[in-house]
Amino acid sequence: MKVLRTLLASLLLLAAGLAVLAVATHGFRAYTSETARRIDIREHPRTVPSTPLQTADGQRTSFGELRGRWLLVDFIYTRCLTYCSVQGSEFARLQQELAGPIAADKVALLSISFDPARDDPTALADYQRRHGDRGTGWIAARPVDRAGLAELLHRFGVVAVPDGIGGFVHNAAIAVVDPGGRIVAILDWNDWQAAAGYVRRSLRS
Repeated sequence: MKVLRTLLASLLLLAAGLAVLAVATHGFRAYTSETARRIDIREHPRTVPSTPLQTADGQRTSFGELRGRWLLVDFIYTRCLTYCSVQGSEFARLQQELAGPIAADKVALLSISFDPARDDPTALADYQRRHGDRGTGWIAARPVDRAGLAELLHRFGVVAVPDGIGGFVHNAAIAVVDPGGRIVAILDWNDWQAAAGYVRRSLRS
């Protein structure tokens, strides 16, 4: 009888553990936090707040003003020598590849700095220039206040932690925001072809 009770208790613990694991991994579909983020956004699109932004030319815009077109969004800091350096080149390629939809005001590219204290308009403009900005359709900007930055990082699932030597350890991706202002997909940070393909399919549907 004691053995039976022990077996029953073990089975209950196993069942509880499996239930917790299933929730944590979105039904055993995700085994990293990044995969879980992508599944969650795909299945539960998140509305982006109308956060005020200052652009590389010193002007103001916001996610509210950018609604009505597809947005490809990344988060960067301009002094980064790893992810952000590659991301800048990826966005320059997207700028060329999506030149038609950009010219038709159906698509825009948006790089947001999570280091607004250092990334002023001059630094943002220099970042774009270094990576081959073609002058239209790619906006580099910084949130105008810390509260707005914190809200954007939370909504997009971006983690940026100071590394203690003046930079950041951060995750990287290309987020897709639909014309209604909802984050609908998270794509690989270094796959501009996939991002361009997603936008093209969306424009055709």
